Amino acid sequence: MSPLPRKKTAHSFGPLVPLPGSERPAPAATASHPASSDELVNVTIRLRRRQSLSALVSQSASVVKPLTRSDYARQYGASPADMRLVSEFATANDLSVVQKSTARRTIVVRGTIAQLSKAFGTALNDYRLADGRLIRGREGAVMVPDSLVTIIEGVFGLDNRPQARAHFQIYGPVYTTGVANPRAVATSFTPPQLAKLYNYPADRTGKGQTIAIIELGGGYRKADIAAYFKSLGLTAPSVKAVLVDGGKNAPGDANGADGEVMLDIEVAGGIAPGANIVVYFAPNTDQGFLDAITTALHDVRNKPSVISISWGSAEKSWTPQALNSFNQAFQSAAALGVTICAAAGDTGSDDSVGDKLAHVDFPASSPFVLACGGTKLLTTADGTGISSETVWHESNTSATGGGISDVFDKPDYQADAAVPPSVNDGKRVGRGVPDVAAVADPATGYTVRVDGRNLVIGGTSAVAPLMAGLLALINEQRSQPVGFIHPSIYGAPTTFRDITQGDNTTVAGKGYSATAGWDACTGLGVADGQKLTRLLTTVA
Repeated sequence: MSPLPRKKTAHSFGPLVPLPGSERPAPAATASHPASSDELVNVTIRLRRRQSLSALVSQSASVVKPLTRSDYARQYGASPADMRLVSEFATANDLSVVQKSTARRTIVVRGTIAQLSKAFGTALNDYRLADGRLIRGREGAVMVPDSLVTIIEGVFGLDNRPQARAHFQIYGPVYTTGVANPRAVATSFTPPQLAKLYNYPADRTGKGQTIAIIELGGGYRKADIAAYFKSLGLTAPSVKAVLVDGGKNAPGDANGADGEVMLDIEVAGGIAPGANIVVYFAPNTDQGFLDAITTALHDVRNKPSVISISWGSAEKSWTPQALNSFNQAFQSAAALGVTICAAAGDTGSDDSVGDKLAHVDFPASSPFVLACGGTKLLTTADGTGISSETVWHESNTSATGGGISDVFDKPDYQADAAVPPSVNDGKRVGRGVPDVAAVADPATGYTVRVDGRNLVIGGTSAVAPLMAGLLALINEQRSQPVGFIHPSIYGAPTTFRDITQGDNTTVAGKGYSATAGWDACTGLGVADGQKLTRLLTTVA
């Protein structure tokens, strides 16, 4: 009789070693006490790809024939052998495997703080933030067995500090009467008005398309959506929520994240009212953010072709493992024919860091993301034409993001874009942000409805769903989604109306100015919708 196989123990996987890129400083908060040892926590373990995507996805050409989600999972998801090994490691450390996805290359494990601290060799403490919130944090690297260090790409969820900011700004005071500032109303736009001004296709509604929206807080009320679209004379789009990692559709008030959620839904839906809109709600942590994106990307039921992201933070605030895992997810989006649109930030070249250096916002800085910058838009007296459009820069805390990435190298598609060196050192030429722009100044902002109130909201948050809506219109006209459009649009810059006036300098001596051609304030400029449609349908 053959001996029974010996059960693997934690020691069977070898000694713990630091997981490269997982290092993190302690939270900028007051250490309170060690986290409760018996608290149960879910942790996301992200695994390597079965094979490289480089042969299919390059930065110099669009993906000719996107993969189906099932083909992607089979060819480029995690391997069964890797999934089995990591699951065995979890079991050996008394952790429960609560979810597995080959396509997302994800295993979610659950355990107590004591079990997770032992399994990943890191101390977890509770910290009190300045606003009174209690969070769980860590310092240093996550540890994994040496036999798994090349298999595990990242470990997320041990630390639950807030990761991103919503990039929207309400114009003027939020009146308790529910009436927006009259001056703001006189200089604001509805999505259909912008569609006319920006020459978007008028014979499409986005029918048959799904726009995914990533939200890290707030919520929506169906009554507000119905009232808003009725006021526009449009049939309200189908809107539904998908809850990720315990996220909730939890509307509160207009001063919170509800403004972001409703702005995104109403702008995307106002441009493409025939599209289905699916909102993926997740906690505001690097784990929640990543899981929401990968859930949307590999959603075989809703199958979004465009993903709009209006949350982010400076590259400096992310761990290398997070930057890598997110960027790989965006590369996967290119392989699947899914376009990612992300806001470039709302505080200019500083990007809310405050260290007297220029910064760009992530995930907008990923070379596989369509980074969306902001303008100030003024129309002719009758409102039917554009009299001027300049870089959005009203103050040091109200200006479009943009600049040169400290993390990602200049992509091939920007080879002829005259991307300048970083103003920080005058040497590094990295990924230039943004790619495109549209109106974002709250003083010439978007008319929206939030929690029963009519408000005017701006920010680059509005540009991401605006572009997502336009791409949904174009996708409706094509036999397949446009996907990774960067090589196409950089090869045809006249598709965009160049913005040549203004700057985004919010750090003394460190910022960028608009110039002829691509610049680090408004990218290629503002898309002419009809021209972009012709370009992207021609290359199909």
